[in-house]
Amino acid sequence: MVVAEKPADVLAVPGRGEAGRDHFWGRVQALYADVLVVHRLDMATSGLIVLARGPEVQRRLNRAFADRLVHKTYQALVEGQVPAEAGEINAPLICDWPNRPRQIVDTERGKPALTRWKVLERLPERTRVALEPVTGRSHQLRVHLQTIGHPICGDTLYNPNAAASARLTLHAAELRFAHPESGRACHFASPVPF
Repeated sequence: MVVAEKPADVLAVPGRGEAGRDHFWGRVQALYADVLVVHRLDMATSGLIVLARGPEVQRRLNRAFADRLVHKTYQALVEGQVPAEAGEINAPLICDWPNRPRQIVDTERGKPALTRWKVLERLPERTRVALEPVTGRSHQLRVHLQTIGHPICGDTLYNPNAAASARLTLHAAELRFAHPESGRACHFASPVPF
């Protein structure tokens, strides 16, 4: 397997048109021709991605993600002062089809989505939080933080004040899981660039 840091504003996998030709998977394939996609990050999100070296390792890692045996920690800067020190956001999500790729909370038709969070640092007008997505829905962290009134700084989809930040301040900072072949505990960390 390969664990690497995806920069912000780079697609994780191929996209449409000329702009979709440059993607993180392709960049890693240039170094390791046999790497296969296991999971993704939003284009605007930076941080750690694990890729499999071959189909058997991909199957094992996919199973670990599906069984929630991969523990992911993100960091984000959010708007305002989050009033509590820690908590959970349990809000089901569904695609907002007329406004794709946006997602919305829908308690009737949405798929279960759970995020755990805790405050790491309080700054003037912003709060740095650690985020643990228990489920892995599209845009889950972004929508959940917007739902509680603290959208991620620089989020052009879910934050009306996005222009105040140069980028989406969301970073996949840590991954913990069992090695797909040996079973030994693996822990990877990436410094937060904001």
